[in-house]
Amino acid sequence: MDAFTEYTKRTPNSREFMNEAQHVMPGGVTANIKAYDPYPIIMEKASGAYLYDVDGNEYIDYLLSYGALMLGHGHPAVKAAIQQQMEEHGTFLFGTPHQLELEMGKKMMELYPSMERIRYTNSGTEATLLSIRLAYAYTGKKKIAKFEGHYHGGYDQVLLSVNPPITEAGPIDEPKSVIESKGIDPYHQEHTIVLPFNDLDAVSDILYKRKDEIAAVMMEPIQGGFIPAEPAFMQGLRKITEELGILLIFDEVKTGFRLGIGGAQSVYGVHPDLTTLGKVLGGGFPVGVVGGKKDILMVSAPSSSSDVFDSSQSKHSRARDVLFHSGTYNGHPTILAAGLATINVLQDEMEHVLSVTDRLKSGIQMLFAERGIAMQSIGLGTIFNVVITELEDVRNYREFQQSNFTLRRELDFYLLSQGIYTKPLNRYSLSTMHGENEINRTLEAYDYALSKMS
Repeated sequence: MDAFTEYTKRTPNSREFMNEAQHVMPGGVTANIKAYDPYPIIMEKASGAYLYDVDGNEYIDYLLSYGALMLGHGHPAVKAAIQQQMEEHGTFLFGTPHQLELEMGKKMMELYPSMERIRYTNSGTEATLLSIRLAYAYTGKKKIAKFEGHYHGGYDQVLLSVNPPITEAGPIDEPKSVIESKGIDPYHQEHTIVLPFNDLDAVSDILYKRKDEIAAVMMEPIQGGFIPAEPAFMQGLRKITEELGILLIFDEVKTGFRLGIGGAQSVYGVHPDLTTLGKVLGGGFPVGVVGGKKDILMVSAPSSSSDVFDSSQSKHSRARDVLFHSGTYNGHPTILAAGLATINVLQDEMEHVLSVTDRLKSGIQMLFAERGIAMQSIGLGTIFNVVITELEDVRNYREFQQSNFTLRRELDFYLLSQGIYTKPLNRYSLSTMHGENEINRTLEAYDYALSKMS
């Protein structure tokens, strides 16, 4: 039985769910990333490192909500922190400043020394959006630069050249800005400059040529969570942006806490001007943080009560020299309690997650090597991807596009039939709940899947 037939045979209730869901939600989903052919598996419950679908199948979870659940599902420390916050504070939401905002802020500044001040948002996407507004306001310039293949959220300024067709992407050393969605104003193609990742000479040429236009360079230090920036590239980019007065923004929504407690910047020894965080920080709840240099963040500080916009006041009474940033749920106490509990556990158990990740990566590589299939398990820290490729190095988006996605997709569907879950073609993330038993079962499943493909 081939992989795709096995998949549909095991998941009839998921197929039935999706047939019904399409009459309620466009495409049957509330986020495009959750969809894949022939239909996604519908999950019913979860515990620790495991997911259980509506057909009663068990899976070892390596998607972990795209990396957010670094303590696995339903961790007791997070549950206890949430319960304690609600009981002690008597509310889910203050709508005012509160103690946990300060406690989490101090923890962020301790773990990420580049953060001299912080602001809370409700997602990583909101954090990157705020970081761009801060960059515009601080520098007075109105264009940003991003890297080809890097994702920073689903909004107009950055939903460009994330997964561009190579035939439309332009020269490798000066990529075009390619729109990734209907409904995006072409204005943003002119105001978002696309850079080639891991090519310092080409990036330098573009930045020097357009230094008077670019407010900030935003980047994933690890593209897609798994293709690392080369150390010399990172050091060189920091030097160039400082020299040209261009802010450097690290989008660490994927990499924050996953390469180490201090994120990618602690690994590279590079301090960006601004950092955005999300995912792991929320312990399974939506959260975002923007942190960075004091003088940049202070652009958003209300200097008096008249600087705060209130719907009862005339808009004309609002101060014009302050960057406006607000949100009813910013700094949500229940979420910050969950996040602090997550960080406390990770400070004790990070080495365990790093160790089991390395064991899984090396085990998968060995199984491929035994069958003579060229592949690389690419990634740093607790995230990696299985890339089936003849290339010795995969350094950027275009090289990644040369990998064998057809074979990888077939592999993923065989693994799903063996109870190993990640969305087909996606990266792997590990948690504190993954241990020897899970790694052994996963390698046995890989052995089976590769034997079916040989």
